[in-house]
Amino acid sequence: MNAAASTAGTAEHRLLLTGFPPIERSDARILILGSMPGAKSLQENQYYAYRQNLFWPLMGELFDASPDLPYAERVYRLIEQHVAVWDVLKHCERGGSLDSAICPASEVVNDFAEFFAMHTEIRAVFLNGRKAEALFRKHAVPSIGPQLDRVPLHVLPSTSPANAGISPAAKREAWNRVRDWL
Repeated sequence: MNAAASTAGTAEHRLLLTGFPPIERSDARILILGSMPGAKSLQENQYYAYRQNLFWPLMGELFDASPDLPYAERVYRLIEQHVAVWDVLKHCERGGSLDSAICPASEVVNDFAEFFAMHTEIRAVFLNGRKAEALFRKHAVPSIGPQLDRVPLHVLPSTSPANAGISPAAKREAWNRVRDWL
């Protein structure tokens, strides 16, 4: 598990969490960003491991990376389709899995300036929900510089089951735009 010791002296139990390296290849064309892996993902050491999350069912429809496949095969299929997946945060403190439980003072962003310098064929960034967008705009955009000028940002409805205000059908319709950028 990628969680460090709990933080002492807090009103609620929060853990210092560490995210995953990106799913990537150097000639990736699109980047899908979440905020931070949830508890089940950290436990399983897999992106979007919580079964009720729609990420893998959507990747199955878009890129033949169905949740029925072994995780390594799903990752391989995304890489072969030039799809990169990462999270905005490298580290944070959070109690539970909800983005709303992330302690703002603990947010440490991944190195996106280096990522975009190494992945010059990125055509679009897709943000998996409003929290990923807010974190990316707050922490990453100021550090990236001109590399981001050519790359449009698209905010998509979160695939999380906590985003119950948007139907799965509406999420599917919105996420279908991802394939258009390959």
